[in-house]
Amino acid sequence: METFEKRIVVTQDDLDDLDDLEHVNNVRYVQWIQDISKEHWQTVAPNEMKAGILWVVKNHNIDYLSAAVLGDEILVRTYIANTKGALSIRCVEMYNSKTNQLLIRSNTEWCLLNAQTLRPIRVSEAIKKIFINE
Repeated sequence: METFEKRIVVTQDDLDDLDDLEHVNNVRYVQWIQDISKEHWQTVAPNEMKAGILWVVKNHNIDYLSAAVLGDEILVRTYIANTKGALSIRCVEMYNSKTNQLLIRSNTEWCLLNAQTLRPIRVSEAIKKIFINE
């Protein structure tokens, strides 16, 4: 499995302002999951592979294990766990980079679509080879 990583430093804008816990808002984690997923695809896939296709989320499953707070540096890691037909299961894990404590673990089902017809298309062997070493 090929992993892709980046680091995020928690800012005031990332915090949940609806309570007094001063931790990262759950919606922000979802945004970071989508952001790293897109960055991984955009960075690794060759332009000819990206032409004419797009990915859409079918399902998010997120386990919130521990909270991040203002100033924390988060290591975000993603990889493709499996593919079947038009679906790809992408895992994202976020860790406190100083303590290595796991903050969240998510599995997202992404569906590959033809960009013109918006119909599902099978994940190609070329995509599998680049992203999951099949």
